Amino acid sequence: MSNESWKPSIIGFMCNWCSYAGADLAGTSRIQYSPEIRIIRVLCSGRVDPKWIIKAFLKGADGVMVLGCHFGDCHYITGNYQAEKKIKATQEILEMAGLEKERLYLDWVSAAEGMRFAKLVDQFTDKIRKLGPLKLDDEKRKKLTAALLTVSNDKVRWVVGREFSIIKDGNAFGEKLAPYEFHEQVKSIIKDNLKKSLIMAVLKSGPKTVREIASELREPESEILKQLVDLMRLDKVEMGEVKDRNPLFALKGE
Repeated sequence: MSNESWKPSIIGFMCNWCSYAGADLAGTSRIQYSPEIRIIRVLCSGRVDPKWIIKAFLKGADGVMVLGCHFGDCHYITGNYQAEKKIKATQEILEMAGLEKERLYLDWVSAAEGMRFAKLVDQFTDKIRKLGPLKLDDEKRKKLTAALLTVSNDKVRWVVGREFSIIKDGNAFGEKLAPYEFHEQVKSIIKDNLKKSLIMAVLKSGPKTVREIASELREPESEILKQLVDLMRLDKVEMGEVKDRNPLFALKGE
């Protein structure tokens, strides 16, 4: 199917107070925009869970759009600031998993900006058309499933959810970190957890040696062993029988 005849599947999460009202204004004003978007209303853009976004891609969405209130207009004061941090982190996770981060888009629309809403939807739809359909082969699906495990991890969810407040108010010891410095720490935690999730995804097919896992993930054996030790400490993975003098690792309880 050519890109001209193909119709992308786009999910739009809209803030109840501003962007959803902007979409409503576009409709009542008879402003035309691309019909491919399917809108889901949420009370605040800051409540859009990264799990929903990745599940949307796993279920066949070609793009996901999140529209919230302009800064200073949020009914919950800091909801859109929270959304900005969450979406940026989710874009980085998608990129680490091998997807184009441009498939996830965040912007701001007020209740009075029906024309702006239509313009943003049209622009994003055009961008997705240029990127083409999201074709999930087994490799990409495995990585995206690992990304879902990553954004479901308690530590990742806490550090991403607290990024804005820690940068603004400081940590429990009153220390303030530069935004770039703290975000680099967030990225490091995300990357580390994604590696663990990928290893667990590989082990779903059965026990494997360090060398086999490293070969499948194209990672150094030393890095795989380090992550396996962490996973055993977390009671997620166990070491079993020996194969050709190499121990086999399996998911705990499987």
